[in-house]
This record gives sequence, structure tokens and C-alpha cells, in this order.
Amino acid sequence: ISYSANVRVPKPLTALMSAIATGSRNEGNSTVFSFEQQTTIPSYLIALVVGNLASAKISDRCAVWSEPENIDACAWEFAEMETILQTAEDVISPYLWGRYDLLVLPPSFPYGGMENPCLTFVTPTLLAGDRSLTDVIAHEIAHSWSGNLVTAKNWEHFWLNEGWTTFFERKIVSRLSGEDARQLSCVIGEADLLESIDFYGKDNPLTALVPKLDGVDPDDAYSTVPYDKGAHLLYYLEHLLGGPAVFEPYMRSYIQTYQGRSIGTEDWKSHLFSYFTSNDSAKVELLNSIEWDKWLTAPGMPPVSNYYDERPQKACLALADRWLNAASDCAYDQFLPTDIEEFSTMQRVIFLSRLADSAPLQSSMLAAIDSTYKLTGYRNCEVRFGWLALALKSNYMDVSSAVVNMLSTQGRMKYTRPLYRLLHACPDGRSLAEQTFLRMRDFYHPICARMVEKDLGL
Repeated sequence: ISYSANVRVPKPLTALMSAIATGSRNEGNSTVFSFEQQTTIPSYLIALVVGNLASAKISDRCAVWSEPENIDACAWEFAEMETILQTAEDVISPYLWGRYDLLVLPPSFPYGGMENPCLTFVTPTLLAGDRSLTDVIAHEIAHSWSGNLVTAKNWEHFWLNEGWTTFFERKIVSRLSGEDARQLSCVIGEADLLESIDFYGKDNPLTALVPKLDGVDPDDAYSTVPYDKGAHLLYYLEHLLGGPAVFEPYMRSYIQTYQGRSIGTEDWKSHLFSYFTSNDSAKVELLNSIEWDKWLTAPGMPPVSNYYDERPQKACLALADRWLNAASDCAYDQFLPTDIEEFSTMQRVIFLSRLADSAPLQSSMLAAIDSTYKLTGYRNCEVRFGWLALALKSNYMDVSSAVVNMLSTQGRMKYTRPLYRLLHACPDGRSLAEQTFLRMRDFYHPICARMVEKDLGL
């Protein structure tokens, strides 16, 4: 649908929508804000927000909105929005929505972002103070094509929104930060996918790329599977069919063919075959060799593993292995804060993940890691979460106050649900997890609260 709207709000509040603002007028103690969305969208992308809001201009078509107290920090953190948007256009096609504004929501927002056309919602957990988490902005911008222009017809085909968007996001990141950054993102995505499948069970039908959701609440099926299993398939296809020079013209044709429509996986697959039949018929034999049922409808990990360049991981994996080797005689004085200074956020996450693979670790080792790198109070939420998860997997309850603090100051499900599950699994953490949740339940978004309640068996 396309739509227009007039929204009357009490002064001094501001209304925003997933549309282009066309003006405002005063009516006594109220202000009426007018909006128009001329590009057709699915109904779930209609969004309305009202609040005490301020804005900062980033470019002629980009602005950041937040509560006035945070606007300077938000404007600085997201100053690269226009550059990311231009890069997305170079990767995919011209941006058709007119404006791209960003609204930083209160900390209870349960997702990293929500791709409302013209007005993306994002979590304040992205405010790392170093612009290191703007890959989420690349992801939300990429939704302007996959998800918003070409939409999954229902949540069984959710990977058409999220798998494509994750694939596009990583291409954008590669253009902005180099191919090493893309490779690291793929590695982290693969680890997240494995963790999701371990959580659900490798034979659980909800781990299929195209699951059957009859009688299933989509919130119960929500995981990284459509994101990372979908992106894994597209990365595999790109390499199978001849690399970016072959695949990128196809992906642009896919967007152009289906923009303005809601489609299913069979539509996507039909276009894939018809495109290569018309443009490079030799590739059809390769497509026919793919075991599609195993990719699309079978549960568990993908049937084929992708190769990712190991070089960008080398230093962070080597550091983790040094720590593990030092545990036998507690030779921790060899480590220095400068060990991780040159690491990107993704490399720090991989370092912590490597250590977590060997959990439980000795308390003395965890104390030395934290003393050296000051991870418990780390501002970057990705790194802090990785550290706290590692500590809880080792029943290292010295971090319990930091865990409760993170659970009490944000409600992003990516962090909140795993932290509650891990704290609850600790022999000394079960009651603390339950008490913290009961105290904080009304702070969380209802979806987050319901999912944590299920996770804890309350």
C-alpha cells in the first residue's frame, strides 16, 4: 500500500512516520504533522513514533533523531550514514525512498534495528563511541532493497528479507572497510548460526531456511537462521557461479524484477534459473547440481561449508591460543593491554569466542584477562557481551554485577536472552537471573519479556 497521514500531537512533542514529512501546522496546543509514502509497502512497515525528539542533519537526505539529551552523541556516531547509503547504491541500485533518517529509540527496544522506510529505528546499544558498530546501519540501509522493495510473502520466507540483507550488508562493509571485514563478519555469522542451531537442536524444523510455521508463533521461530543461513547460501551461490562479476548483475536483476512485490522462495528460485538461462546458460548445469531440498527445507547447518579467508582471524586466534596455553602454569604476566589495541570489534569478538569454545576456563585466567583488557566495563556492547558470556560459561560470578547491569540498562534480545539463559544455568546464578527478570520485566518490550520468561521456564 501507499499512504498519507495527518498526526495531531500535543506540543512540544514531535511525530515521525515511515514516510516523507510534507509539513506541519499549529492548532492551538497541538501540532499536526503531515506525511506521504508514495512507494508501495507491506503493512508491517507502517510506523509511527511520537516523543520529545531532536534531529541533526547528516546530509541533504539523511538525518538522525533522538531524545535531545543524546542527539550530539547520536549525530557523531552515525555521521557516516550518507557514505554508507551511497555505497549501498553502488552495490545494488539507486535509492528510491527519498530520505533515509535514523531514530535512536529508548534502550528497551528489543532489536538492533527496524527497517521502516525513510525512518529506521535503531537501538542505543550501537552508541559505542567509536563508530565501530555501524555495520548494523549497513544492514538496515540494505533493507531498503531486500525487505522493503522486495518483500517475503510471509514469515516462512523470512530469509528473503534477512538473508539477502545480511549478504548485501557484508558487501557494503567490504566496500567501506575492505574484504577482510567481510570475511570476519561471515565467520562471526557462521558461529552465530551454529549457536542458534545448537539452541533449537539440529533436527528442529525451525532451523530450516524455509520452515513450516503452521500453528507456530513467528516470534518463537525468530533466530539468526534466516539471516546467516540465507547469507551462507547466497555466498555459496556467488562463488559457485563465478564470483561477484557474475553474481552482482544477477542480484540487481532480482531486485529490479520483484521490486514492489511480495514473493516466496519459489519465485526467487525461478528467477535465479531464468536469469542464468538467458544470460549464461552454462551456469544452469551448476544450478541443477545443487541439492535444493537440503539447502531450503532440511533442518540443521547448511549442506555445504563455505571457505572464508583465515588471515584476518590469525592474530586474534593466536592471542586466544596463547592465553589457553598459558593456563597450565598461570603465566599471565606476558599479556599486555596493547595486545588487542589494533583489533577491530569483530576480531575482539572472535578472540572471545575462541576462548569460549574452551569454557569453562579457570577463574584465575578470567581474572587476568579482565585485569589486562578491562572488559567488564567495556563500552562496546558486542565486546562486553562476548566477555560476559564467556565468564558465565565458566561460572565466573565475579561478573554478576556487570551482567545484572547490562540486563538492567538495555533490552536488546541479542544480548538479553543469552545472558539470562547463561546466568540461569550457573549454579550460583539461577535465583539472581529470576529475581533480575521479575524486577525488570516491565522495562522490557513485551516480545522480549515473553521470550525471556519462556527461556527461564517461569
